[in-house]
Amino acid sequence: MPKILVFGLADSQATRAALRFFRERRIVATFVDVRKRQMAAEELRPFLDGLGAAALMDVEGRAYRDAGLALVPTDTAGLVARIHADGRILRLPLVRYGDKVTVGRDEATWSAWLVRPK
Repeated sequence: MPKILVFGLADSQATRAALRFFRERRIVATFVDVRKRQMAAEELRPFLDGLGAAALMDVEGRAYRDAGLALVPTDTAGLVARIHADGRILRLPLVRYGDKVTVGRDEATWSAWLVRPK
């Protein structure tokens, strides 16, 4: 079974919900607090390739507004640089299972990952 990685913040309600979802199903998920350890480019790449940079942004969050990203259009490289500079602009949690990825709370997709073919 591939490893499940959960990138988020320890004080984020959505991140805690994701960790609880897997724990209740006795699935070991590795948690990475993006406040303590910045995501490497290799860790961020599957999310960018699968979902796009715009899908990773928490457009309703305070950090996004404070950074002025709503007013200034930026390209993908610019957004990646902003993500590396301030992880608070991410929509959390970012969950990876093998080559599959989700952003935000997506319990339906997580459940589908855990169904074993017969």
